[in-house]
Amino acid sequence: MKGRLEEIFSRALYADDPFLYFVSYRDFESIAEVPLPEFVSISENFSVIPASRITSVRRGDEVLYKKSGL
Repeated sequence: MKGRLEEIFSRALYADDPFLYFVSYRDFESIAEVPLPEFVSISENFSVIPASRITSVRRGDEVLYKKSGL
């Protein structure tokens, strides 16, 4: 996982409420958004959905990560 994403997920999962975080990722031709704990589960800890498919991460209304070029 890339540095910035790794920091955000680590903080969310171990030092904050992970249900406050939402992950958007490319799902075929669309963008799906799910709560972070659900993303970790469906991605099987990033083996099924790699970090390269993540388009953004937000905590509430605050965007913490947005993939460049979008």
